[in-house]
Amino acid sequence: MNAKPLLYRLIPADPAGHYFSVELTLHNPNPDGQVFSLPAWIPGSYLIRDFSRHIVHIAASVNGRRVDIQKTTNHSWRCAPCKGPLTVQYTVYAWDLSVRGAHFDETHAFFNGTSVFLAPEGHTHLHCLVDLQAPAHRSDWKVYTSLPEADAAHYPNAAKRHGFGLYCAPDYDALIDHPVEMGTPKVARFKAHGAEHELVFTGIVPNLDLDRITADVQKICETQISFFEPETHAAPFLDSSNRYVFMTMVTGDGYGGLEHRASTALMTSRNDLPVAGQTNAPDGYTNFLGLVSHEYFHTWNVKRIKPSAFVPYQLDRENHSRLLWVSEGFTSYYDDLMLLRAGLIDEAKYFDLLAKTIDTVTKAPGRLRQSVADSSFDAWTRFYKQDENAPNALVSYYSKGSLIALGLDLFIRHTSGGQTSLDDVMRLLWGRYGRHFYTGTQEGIDEDDMASLIHEACGVDVADFLARYVDNCEDVPLQALLADAGILLERTTTPSTPSLDVRTRTSHGRIELASVINGGAAHQGGLSAGDQLVAIGGLRVADAGDVDRLLRAYNANDTVVVHVFRRDELRTFNVCLSPAAAGWALKRK
Repeated sequence: MNAKPLLYRLIPADPAGHYFSVELTLHNPNPDGQVFSLPAWIPGSYLIRDFSRHIVHIAASVNGRRVDIQKTTNHSWRCAPCKGPLTVQYTVYAWDLSVRGAHFDETHAFFNGTSVFLAPEGHTHLHCLVDLQAPAHRSDWKVYTSLPEADAAHYPNAAKRHGFGLYCAPDYDALIDHPVEMGTPKVARFKAHGAEHELVFTGIVPNLDLDRITADVQKICETQISFFEPETHAAPFLDSSNRYVFMTMVTGDGYGGLEHRASTALMTSRNDLPVAGQTNAPDGYTNFLGLVSHEYFHTWNVKRIKPSAFVPYQLDRENHSRLLWVSEGFTSYYDDLMLLRAGLIDEAKYFDLLAKTIDTVTKAPGRLRQSVADSSFDAWTRFYKQDENAPNALVSYYSKGSLIALGLDLFIRHTSGGQTSLDDVMRLLWGRYGRHFYTGTQEGIDEDDMASLIHEACGVDVADFLARYVDNCEDVPLQALLADAGILLERTTTPSTPSLDVRTRTSHGRIELASVINGGAAHQGGLSAGDQLVAIGGLRVADAGDVDRLLRAYNANDTVVVHVFRRDELRTFNVCLSPAAAGWALKRK
């Protein structure tokens, strides 16, 4: 077998057209015709995204002689039989400003490997070299990635830290798990228990308080490293990189993140970031820190502690698992809890965040129709393809999953007399499945193993708990479980403004019903998702704020005339208003 590495070359070629030029050289192609493919999805985002549609040109050659290459499936191409070295050259359109794809203009370049690196079938186990080349239009750009630099002793053009040149990965799976940012971002560095970390902010962020962010993120990282490795304080990513990189794209209203084995890609609103010289951070800063905490926790949970369905990933098809309530739900529970343990929020703020999650879950009728196990399995076709009926039909394995984790934690603590907790479960999962995932035998959690694993870690039988709240649709009895822990979960005072029981959005300058809650006032009155609100009680609805303002003139159970456009037809409905739904609040007894 030819041990020569795969050689990729990537050039940010056309910032105005948003094109990357990419080249792959394979020394020992399949003599019967080499197949190349691009992943159909990116791990962590469970939807077939067809990244191959962004390849706008592809050609193949051997020593300058053209080799025929034909597309054979949605995601793959086959070359005519030939002897190597075989070079495939292709152009990738990069204009997806998200954490999942690739984006390139005159200000920066960002890409995930799943968007730009073809996989040569039968050769993905080979060592990979990546030659990242500088764009012609900028001489001041640098490279930010957790992808290791190639060994300078063997490769004269090996990259230096943040420089262009050769980077490396042990195989294709590792190659596509280290996204790359190029440009002139704002950068800060720190160490957490001796492990190097970088904060990289791309976008216009006037007077960004990097010192504050650095100090806060450092606390998050140290708290999580100590949580999983209380004795050694060893960072998890040292098995694949010598640093961890937070890559944040700052926009006007962005929010989201995607985890990788030694980095994360984030999006946030500039209004959520602190400004240097100002004592009080914006309200949204806690949300940003929660996002950082969530994605960093994934370094352990899902990048190394995985469902067996993800070992290994099958990148050409859906990988169904009923365990996303563990991968994402447990992570969603611990993200804010780690902020509390790191001292970045107090107990009152933590209770407020928990109350908002409880409120979100309990207001959605879909929680009574779909279990989180089914939600996990159906992520590919339902959760990531939500329509106007989603609140009535679906439950989030993130938010309800986090409440299940909270309930499990409280149940384990109470049943064990405070001797064990969900923390012990996470450490057992880490020791058995995660710690040596990339350095030893790769094994994942089997679909039906969580009850036995929790019993092993904590000595508590949770089979009935999981059957009722994970496999079925019952609400987790949080009031009783919290009460056992000395915490009151109570309904807040019902607001006086009555409700239509709808969710609205602004579309083309008009207020539109995004969804109508089953059994609510609008549903009973005949309104439908997609209806454009024209007037309430004979008064015009001009913006989203008008809805609450106009409803304040009425009481619950009053009937009000609502005018809407359904398509281009004016409709009139008589709607009996509901009492506004009360929220939740937590406090110590």
